[in-house]
Amino acid sequence: MNTEPVAIVGLVVPTLNAGKRWAACLEGIANQTLKPHRLFNIDSASTDQTAVLARSAGFEVLRIERSHFNHGATRQLAVEHLSDCSIIVFLTQDAIPSTGNTLAEIVRCFDDPTVAVAYGRQLPHKEATPIESHARVFNYGPRTIRKDAAAAKQLGTKVFFCSNSFAAYRRSTLVELGGFRSDLILGEDMEFAARAIMAGYTNIYCATAPVYHSHDYTIRQIVERYFDIGVFDETNPWMREQFGSHRGEGLRFIASELRYLATHAPLDIPRALIQTAGKLVGYRLGRIERLLPTAIKRRLSMLPSYWR
Repeated sequence: MNTEPVAIVGLVVPTLNAGKRWAACLEGIANQTLKPHRLFNIDSASTDQTAVLARSAGFEVLRIERSHFNHGATRQLAVEHLSDCSIIVFLTQDAIPSTGNTLAEIVRCFDDPTVAVAYGRQLPHKEATPIESHARVFNYGPRTIRKDAAAAKQLGTKVFFCSNSFAAYRRSTLVELGGFRSDLILGEDMEFAARAIMAGYTNIYCATAPVYHSHDYTIRQIVERYFDIGVFDETNPWMREQFGSHRGEGLRFIASELRYLATHAPLDIPRALIQTAGKLVGYRLGRIERLLPTAIKRRLSMLPSYWR
């Protein structure tokens, strides 16, 4: 007889004017074979029908002011609200489960008691550009990977790679290790995964739990995104000291992207090179953010409210 306790699953989706993909996201959730015990939506004062659609789909809706949104603190608020759940799954408003078993597969990872966090496979949306499609191919392969302290030497910074676009957490471990930090501009998922690995837990990349999720960022958005990544890296030097730098992984990404585009979309190579330059500029500015005036940082960041 199986004496393992049944997982009580809560699903959390933060939203802000979720737009055209929201209905598809809700439909994908409704079609899951695993039905979450609780559906929880934290909405940042949307002015469209986002909250209305969430309620009609069975979600509890908590409204917050847009200026109060914080990647870590907002998700930690959900963790506190879902105190009756043993597994908490986070999904973003533009991530669409691509199979009926997506939730069941990611929750199954927690049958292993050492697993603190698991994140699913991200497939490009059908209209994704070749550049964005490559990013998904590079970061989300077809093989499930177990990532713990023993794997750190081989994987380097990939060992703590994780994405709250679709990730699940064992709530008891999340609470034990202090939850998501509220002082981070982004990267609350990877920062927690790094702490969990150092504490002896496991981070699972679950390739059998796929969602459609991709972005076609403008150059400005790329600069903003990588500025925030640079800020994150600069304010968390312990992660580089423990696991190494991103430099090698970044160079591998560029080489892989050029090979992919040479085969699939050679005319996109100039655009990819411009985007790479934008990433580098944004990242370097983020690493020296302490030297920049607050007004400039607000203009450079995807989350200007962080700098208030």
